[in-house]
Amino acid sequence: MTAPLTPPDKQPPEEPQHPEAAPACHGATAEPDGPELGPELREAALIALGVAVSGVLLGVLWNWLAPHVPLIADTRNVYLKNTEGEEAVGADGTFFLLSFGFGVLSAAVVFLVRRRGGIPLVVALTLGALLGAAVGWVTGMWLGPTPDVVAHAKQVGPGVTFSGPLRLQAKGVLLAWPIAAMLTHLALTGLFGPRDPEPEAPHWPAAPGHPDDQGQRHPDDQSNQHDGREH
Repeated sequence: MTAPLTPPDKQPPEEPQHPEAAPACHGATAEPDGPELGPELREAALIALGVAVSGVLLGVLWNWLAPHVPLIADTRNVYLKNTEGEEAVGADGTFFLLSFGFGVLSAAVVFLVRRRGGIPLVVALTLGALLGAAVGWVTGMWLGPTPDVVAHAKQVGPGVTFSGPLRLQAKGVLLAWPIAAMLTHLALTGLFGPRDPEPEAPHWPAAPGHPDDQGQRHPDDQSNQHDGREH
């Protein structure tokens, strides 16, 4: 037998092995699962449908509250009874106020049900509000007087006042509902929506030879205290 050429205390150190390296690499190659958009899209579709259907109530209220244009006819023509009347402008204003109120109300209901934001939710609310405004416009005209003014004048007879059809002179009021709904929902989400957790403050470890201010003292200070006690 021959003694080893290298003493045991001078053997080269073995390289440390890291068993966690393989799982870490395996986890790095795994692709994270993306968010499930199916339930969120279905929820957005239901919200848009519900808001659009509520436009029927808007049309009913518009036909009930809006002022109707009075007309009068003779044997040949149909005339405005009040040439300086503002019933047409009043119909547009009534539709605008009702649509704005419906926008605020629908956004508040959606926020109370979900209590969160999100692009699909806001898009669904806006599209549903636009469809609801169109449904309310058509419903109000359908429930109002007939648009065939000549036939209506012949039916009531000459010299009899009758109501003209309910119309929107300014089509821009159709945007009152979606704009009010979007702004209200964004405001409620910003004020009362869930907050993201604040990141924790980073902890910096003390450098070697430099003790922190709160827990440690320098050895010279301790020796000075002992000297003072001896004296």
